Amino acid sequence: MKEIIGKKLGMTQIFAPNGLIVPVTVVEAGPCSVLQHKTTEKDGYEAIKVAFQDTRENLKTKAELGEFKKAKVDAKKYVAELKMDSYENFPVGSEVKCDIFAEGEKVDVSGRTRGRGFTGVIQRWNSQRHRMTHGVSLVHRAPGSNGANSSVSRVLKGMKSPGHYGNENVTIQNLEVVRVDANRNIILIKGAVPGPKGAILKIKSAVKA
Repeated sequence: MKEIIGKKLGMTQIFAPNGLIVPVTVVEAGPCSVLQHKTTEKDGYEAIKVAFQDTRENLKTKAELGEFKKAKVDAKKYVAELKMDSYENFPVGSEVKCDIFAEGEKVDVSGRTRGRGFTGVIQRWNSQRHRMTHGVSLVHRAPGSNGANSSVSRVLKGMKSPGHYGNENVTIQNLEVVRVDANRNIILIKGAVPGPKGAILKIKSAVKA
């Protein structure tokens, strides 16, 4: 198991050796500074705590700055825990870089989707609108019937209704790493990944490869 924190920079396309165009997502993956080792004896599980992306010290709390100082790491914006097979290869104060992954490797990418606020059933559930004729009045984009009005006398749970859409954690599995540029901390991943430009992503080894 390998994991790293990254930032989505956008999408582009590259040419494969066979001449085909491959759509890719450009991700700035790491470097992630190691802050702490979680152990089974002390914490009940194993993980490494890492920090990503430089920031100003006045934006962090005293407790966070103390943690960075203890690990001899500059102030970072994002902190997360990663599960790695070889913890001894990443001592406190070292960095996890994008070269832990290789070209052709399968990965799972997790991120937070773009928030769209309160939306109707057409945008949220891809419902069909009503006919745009004179016989339909003021309900062109409204949901249809929610069920019978006598035997249940209430709207059942799970009905597709208007509501909050987006801004949720999503994982896309079995994406292919097309290219790794360790000098620029860049990973090119085939296809689309969750979130808008600037979204923070977690890239890890595919669990169903």
